[in-house]
Amino acid sequence: MIRFFFRFVGLWVLAGAFVALVLDGVRSIASAEIVTTPLGVTWLSVAPDLLTRFQAFVTRTLSATVWDYLVVPVLGAPLFAVLGVAGALLLLIGRRKAG
Repeated sequence: MIRFFFRFVGLWVLAGAFVALVLDGVRSIASAEIVTTPLGVTWLSVAPDLLTRFQAFVTRTLSATVWDYLVVPVLGAPLFAVLGVAGALLLLIGRRKAG
C-alpha cells in the first residue's frame, strides 16, 4: 500500500514537471530565448508567507549557512527539473524489489 502511494504521488509530481516544462517551452518560443521558471519564483507567487516561514525554520533549526548554500540553489533551479527529480525519487522509492 505504501509503495502504491509513493508511485501514485511520484507520477503526479512527474506530470507537474511535464506541465512546467511545456509552459517554459511555450514561453521560450514566444520570447525567442530560453526561459525557465525557478522553483523559488513559483513558490513565492503561490504561497509567499509559507516561503518566509520555511526560511525562518531552516535558519533557526539548522543554520543560515544551510539556507545560503543548500536551499537557495534549489530555489533557483528550474521548476521542471526539481519536480522531475522529486518525482523520479518517489517512483524509485515505490519500485517493487525483484526477488
